[in-house]
Amino acid sequence: MRVLITGAAGFIGFHTANALLARGDEVVGLDNLSAYYDVTLKEARLNNLAPHRNFRFIKADLKDRAAVESAFREHRPQRVVHLAAQAGVRHSLTHPHDYGDANLTGFLNLLEACRHGEVEHLLFASSSSVYGANTRTPFSVHDNVDHPVSLYAATKKANELMAHAYAHLYALPVTGLRFFTVYGPWGRPDMSPFLFAGKILKGEPIDVFNRGEHQRDFTYIDDVVEGVVRTLDLTPQPDPKWSGDKPDPASSNAPYRLYNIGNHTPVGLMDYIAIIEKAVGKKAKLNLLPKQPGDVDATFADVSELKAATGFEPKTPLADGIAKFVAWYRDYYKL
Repeated sequence: MRVLITGAAGFIGFHTANALLARGDEVVGLDNLSAYYDVTLKEARLNNLAPHRNFRFIKADLKDRAAVESAFREHRPQRVVHLAAQAGVRHSLTHPHDYGDANLTGFLNLLEACRHGEVEHLLFASSSSVYGANTRTPFSVHDNVDHPVSLYAATKKANELMAHAYAHLYALPVTGLRFFTVYGPWGRPDMSPFLFAGKILKGEPIDVFNRGEHQRDFTYIDDVVEGVVRTLDLTPQPDPKWSGDKPDPASSNAPYRLYNIGNHTPVGLMDYIAIIEKAVGKKAKLNLLPKQPGDVDATFADVSELKAATGFEPKTPLADGIAKFVAWYRDYYKL
């Protein structure tokens, strides 16, 4: 199978590419190597993929429609895993146009390429952020998500709506995955494991927003990739039970599905910091700060639909995953 992965130099994209290559698929990676965070880390990920004979890399930006069309004409992917995005809730407060360019225009160009390229399945990354102002937990894909509290979340909700329109109009099979706080080796430097581990090791204080009252459903990268691969192999079909009189957001009378991928175990921020402290072997200095705009108090994934569809649910304990991350971090940065 030939799979195009957008965001292949990114955290989840890199691990997904490795998993697909390991099982014998051809992988075409596309990435613009954005400077949103350290480009040398992205290049290091690509250097790990480069030796695979079934891996090809294209440096291109999804908002460049001609480049996207060219990539599809040349490589003719059978399936597409769309992981490229402008990430980060806080960055969206100061750089909103980055989200329109990458998450809206870029996604539209990709949808058009999938449509005309007769792709048999498009799997795309959504986010737990779409649950927004919802407070009923655990978050279910059957819940309404019409109250985003950040522009980032709004663009991810828009992606779900755009994907459904293409599934309905052109019978393009699409699956959306709502990821819950993914962490692990080769992770993103703007995420808390990176930030906390680095500052604790240097003896610098860490910023703790909402004075540590947050809860997050931390999900280990290997579990996320397992969910990605299993759902990629599960091409959605129209749901014969779906009714417009009582529409279910998680499915459709078009070939469209949504799944949560989370560890379904929310952890308090202070407990999370204690786990990192233990793995690092050093106490943190805390800089307690108020809640930031766009943040939510808690995330908690209901993964029953994922388990019913694939037989899989994430289960890596946070302490085990953080220990693996810290070991990688020390090795990568020679600390």
